[in-house]
Amino acid sequence: MKVTRRFAAVVEYNGTYFHGWQKQLHHNNPTVQAALEAAISKVANHKVDIFCAGRTDTGVHATRQVIHFDSDAARSNYSWLMGVNTNLPDGVALQWVDEVSPEFHARYKARARRYRYLINNSPAKSALQHDQLTWWRYPLDAEKMHQAAQYLLGEHDFSAFRAKDCQAKSPVKTMHRIAVQRWGELIMLELEASAFLYHMVRNIVGVLLPIGEGHQPVEWMQQVLSSQDRNQAGVTAPGQGLYFVGVDYPPQFEVPCDPYGPLLLQPLLEVSGFQRPFVNQQ
Repeated sequence: MKVTRRFAAVVEYNGTYFHGWQKQLHHNNPTVQAALEAAISKVANHKVDIFCAGRTDTGVHATRQVIHFDSDAARSNYSWLMGVNTNLPDGVALQWVDEVSPEFHARYKARARRYRYLINNSPAKSALQHDQLTWWRYPLDAEKMHQAAQYLLGEHDFSAFRAKDCQAKSPVKTMHRIAVQRWGELIMLELEASAFLYHMVRNIVGVLLPIGEGHQPVEWMQQVLSSQDRNQAGVTAPGQGLYFVGVDYPPQFEVPCDPYGPLLLQPLLEVSGFQRPFVNQQ
């Protein structure tokens, strides 16, 4: 008798190739979810539905997205990994797969999500990484941006950073950690929160950019947050600089998804100590 088992997988993808994470029932636009479900279903030899830790928008990348799916197919972890990757299009690949407890759920067992936003702050745009970095030609003060970002720590109503199409039940989220750091012409915003609203990170960046340019004071971040009004905030920053880089799960599930990457940034993170796992805050 076949036994249905639950599997978790860590997924990496380049959002430039896809129209976001979520499959579209009435359109033929390529999405990450549709590509993964098709590939996994082919290897499993039956229809498979997948669930992810956090949906991403068009153009947004991931280095440590986590999914789970159920299957009664008798496949080794190696067969799942190689078979699925063979059937995936360019721009998306499994990095790890293993059987997990039936209690595991990629979304509902997540205690926090982690994002990184990368800015190429130079006079000239990059020709080779134009779809992996947000180019901002005007000089930015990363220290002021870091100071402003600290107003977002803790539990808040993030309505001022919430897109109108957001379907979250509540705008109240808890920001565990947020930091801005510069290496030469590269600036990184790193965030960990209980969950994120639709366009929340990109809208936060839209407030930080005028602060970094000196057009707004550091305190403007607090004013925008307190207003709970999206109209009081800045623009929505481009998606190509945004990466979903990790998820925090209870340790018993043993899913390897500490914050990682992207590869262009990894040597700097390891030298600076940013690669240390986040401290869980419950």
